[in-house]
Amino acid sequence: MDLHSRRVVVIGGGQSGLATGYFLRRTGLDFEILDAADAPGGAWRHGWESLRLFSPAQWSSLPGWPMPPVPEGYPDRDHVVAYLIAYEERYRLPVRRPVRVEAVEAGGDRLLVRTDRGTWAAAAVVSATGTWSRPFLPDYPGAKDFRGRQLHSAFYRAPEEFAGQRVLVVGGGNSGAQILAEVSKVAEATWVTPTPPSFLPDEVDGRVLFERATARWKARQEGREPDVPPGGLGDVVMVPPVREARGRGALQSVRPFVRFEADGVVWPDGSRSRVDAVIWCTGFRPALDHLAPLGVLEPDGRVAVQDSGRSIREPRLWLVGYGDWTGTASATLAGVTRAARAAAKEIQEALTDAPPVGAA
Repeated sequence: MDLHSRRVVVIGGGQSGLATGYFLRRTGLDFEILDAADAPGGAWRHGWESLRLFSPAQWSSLPGWPMPPVPEGYPDRDHVVAYLIAYEERYRLPVRRPVRVEAVEAGGDRLLVRTDRGTWAAAAVVSATGTWSRPFLPDYPGAKDFRGRQLHSAFYRAPEEFAGQRVLVVGGGNSGAQILAEVSKVAEATWVTPTPPSFLPDEVDGRVLFERATARWKARQEGREPDVPPGGLGDVVMVPPVREARGRGALQSVRPFVRFEADGVVWPDGSRSRVDAVIWCTGFRPALDHLAPLGVLEPDGRVAVQDSGRSIREPRLWLVGYGDWTGTASATLAGVTRAARAAAKEIQEALTDAPPVGAA
């Protein structure tokens, strides 16, 4: 297959890849973004139908261009997708799709990005593949014997398909609360959480959470304890559907069951419940299998990085947008800017005196 040479290759064309591309464009470096999807929009294209941000549009923007506001409330899934499509076009970011990256390997003074459409050689690689393609399902005894339906929130679309059923919604975060809120209108829904959910005050939204996360980050940088109220991005934000569910008493949760049976589950006290479906709102893991040939994956599946997201083991590799371990709030629309800027700045500094890829 063809060999393509670029100074920088970004793997992933979702919000993190686009933010990184915005800053790389300003460096003047030759770069290309490889995206496995057929169309723009990243993981947002796969969100459930009623999914909404829990912060206003102006607090959910990528660098350079604010997300257009919505008439009222918070932006929905389709509004975010439209924004990402327009963002990519506005800055004429060099995204090539669909290109599925299979492996990143060391190739002398370059990194080789092997894909189903050929190989790219680059002096620097940014991995921005996110987590959506690696949904996490806990390993429960008897799960393979359960005859009901199991699906992760990544594949949930709308509540109507569960009408009249007995459903367990498992997971105490925002996705669990939002899906429980709407499924409980049409089904006999039980919310299963490892501990009692932590609800934020009604007036606290994603904007406030991001401000708190930023304050904590600044405090750590300065070596002091942050002086901010408790509550983080994992706590349940009381968006209107969740408040409505609270009003009808649907936000009560129970502790986890101990095992599956063919037609249901068994609880810690030995009692049994018949169950038709389980919706797992149990989060994701970083999609980093393509980096395994570099020998950079730690036992927990992550990559050890510096504050800029630069790999400690492979200095030609940066990671952007996988969560707090790659930058505070970097997995959010509002938070990825800082991580993307830091990575692009360091890449520019690292490559300023380096010869072009492919040069003799």
